[in-house]
Amino acid sequence: MAISPNSVLFITLDSCRYDTFVAAHAPSMKSVSEVYRAQAPSHFTYGSHAAMFIGFTPGIASVAGPFLNPKFARLFRLNRAGWAGHAPPGFELSGRDIVEGFRNAGYRTIGTAAMGWFDPDTPVSQKLTAGFDDFLFAGHQGLRRQLAWIDEKLVSQEQQDVFLFLNIGETHVPYHFEGAPWEASDNPCVPFQTVDRSADCRERQRLCCEYVDRLLGPLLERFAGATIFLCADHGDCWGEDGLWEHGISHPMTLTVPLLIRYRGQPVEALLGTSQ
Repeated sequence: MAISPNSVLFITLDSCRYDTFVAAHAPSMKSVSEVYRAQAPSHFTYGSHAAMFIGFTPGIASVAGPFLNPKFARLFRLNRAGWAGHAPPGFELSGRDIVEGFRNAGYRTIGTAAMGWFDPDTPVSQKLTAGFDDFLFAGHQGLRRQLAWIDEKLVSQEQQDVFLFLNIGETHVPYHFEGAPWEASDNPCVPFQTVDRSADCRERQRLCCEYVDRLLGPLLERFAGATIFLCADHGDCWGEDGLWEHGISHPMTLTVPLLIRYRGQPVEALLGTSQ
């Protein structure tokens, strides 16, 4: 399927720290745009996605430019919801959230997620998943299955703009991927642990990020002429201030990588700025 320039690919690397992403050999993802150090809207999966799905995506307060700073101008804005911004949004939408907004605008809305907050068997997930025409909950370490499902859906959606959301779980604890040389049951990042396994956390999440990058290449290339929004929803603590994992407000849980390509152009080219 040829992807129209109006289409949108929205990817979240669940729990991926900014420093992990920078250290990873991830040429496919890093081709989207420069890697920006942004602040997430929340410190756990549900809170961050709920905010992003109404247009409050990760941002950089010091940048007076659109999309990188949602206060200046949002990439996705629900009309008549909050401050209009200093400049026009990338997409102005009408609905309960941006997913419904894209559907109301005639897009096919396709979503797949790994984390339990998106599990359709839990009522709370309806806040995140109700607006999708097609949705797959894959569970942890399901990226290969998610991408195969996406391919099937895209083949059947010719001649229509697409909003595609992909939440990836391999970068979430316990930091494991298909074929990894360590056991999935060995979680190096457990809240309140007293053993310092930060080195294991750092290496394993980086390797998970690199695994994800190897699989994502074809999908990113497919949307290269459209809009790609790629970020982490939050990070993890690895012993900083004696803290582990996420669900707590801390600089390491709130600092995330952010990459944006808008209608085929990396965001820095549009802004004429570099970070």
